[in-house]
Amino acid sequence: MPRITGTALVLLFCLLLWQTLHLLVGASSLASPFQTVVKLGSLLATAEFWQNVAETMRAFAAAFLISLVGGIALGILLGVRRLAGNVAEPILVNLYSIPKVVLYPLVLLCFGLGISAKIAFGVMHGLIPITLFSMNAIRQMKPVYRRTAQVLRLSSAQSAFTVILPAILPEVISGVRLGFSLTLLGVLIGEMFASQRGLGFMLISAINIGQIDTIMAVALLLTIVAVTCNSLLLLLNRRMGYR
Repeated sequence: MPRITGTALVLLFCLLLWQTLHLLVGASSLASPFQTVVKLGSLLATAEFWQNVAETMRAFAAAFLISLVGGIALGILLGVRRLAGNVAEPILVNLYSIPKVVLYPLVLLCFGLGISAKIAFGVMHGLIPITLFSMNAIRQMKPVYRRTAQVLRLSSAQSAFTVILPAILPEVISGVRLGFSLTLLGVLIGEMFASQRGLGFMLISAINIGQIDTIMAVALLLTIVAVTCNSLLLLLNRRMGYR
């Protein structure tokens, strides 16, 4: 109950701050909460908006699946092989520190215009964090788990799926939470640069013509989706941590 009350107070504070900023800067710079909700409601009633949502969700689902499976598999591989992990970790960190926008021309050259480029841009954002979380979770794992797998003479695949992955699952979910948000961000940025459909395209189009209410409505929808999914993953992470 106290947690629900605290969440409600935070939401109320954010709404009051939003309304205050709207009154200070005016509707031409920031739509009010009421205007934003009304605009979002009108967008949800149009078929074109749902087509853009479907386009974004298709690209995001593919990018997140690749980031999830690839990140966990690569993280386990580098975590088990300590030398390979020690060599790969600084490389991955340095790669992730590069602003992804400067790599977008290369992505377009390799994948062309369309959904493939958006998926690639999403994977570029989400793969490395999940890999690093998974790899470091194995490094911090109790040695008894791996020794047990050796005593039972499990194969590498059996050891990974029946011993290592269950042992590091709470830490992996933490990486997945971060990877989820960053993958979505990457897909949206990809849609802003080279796309004719999607929520990112809607955002950049609204920015170009100054439709503040549309910008705020799309941002509100994305915030609700991201916060809801992140909260569900956090709840799962806490439950796994208590086991």
